[in-house]
Amino acid sequence: MATEKTLHDLFLDTLKDIYFAEKQILKALPKMARAAESQEAKAGFLKHRDETEGQIERLLQVFELIGKPARGKTCEAIQGILAEGEEIIEEYKGTAALDAGLISSAQAVEHYEIARYGTLKAWAKQLGLKDAVPLLDATLQEEIATDKKLTALGESSANTKASVTKAS
Repeated sequence: MATEKTLHDLFLDTLKDIYFAEKQILKALPKMARAAESQEAKAGFLKHRDETEGQIERLLQVFELIGKPARGKTCEAIQGILAEGEEIIEEYKGTAALDAGLISSAQAVEHYEIARYGTLKAWAKQLGLKDAVPLLDATLQEEIATDKKLTALGESSANTKASVTKAS
């Protein structure tokens, strides 16, 4: 008979999932920055790369707080989202729509991260992991702020630029 799984087990599995995801995102952000057409988009992706390094540091602290080694668990969801971003880079390279597509891909990543960190924060509270809550919340707030910045970037320039050219 299988052992009973607990919320603590689920918390750890999800922590491993987002740790893997953050490491993959860290690799993808410089590629996105290189691919972006506008300086504003390039700078935004590089700034988020720096934030992601801090987010990984906070995850390491959470692993330490719960006495578990920091190990990732393959996250199929983030691999799929990042693969879609790669497709956009390949299919839209050199077009006015590239930055709009990159922003869209980045927002898909942000929404995934917001869901994960929101859940982890709630579970940490439930499990009495009071020292983990502010660490997870700090990252959650960064992800929400990044999503808002991406929306503003898309609405202020990238979407307009992409929509004024003729479709082929």
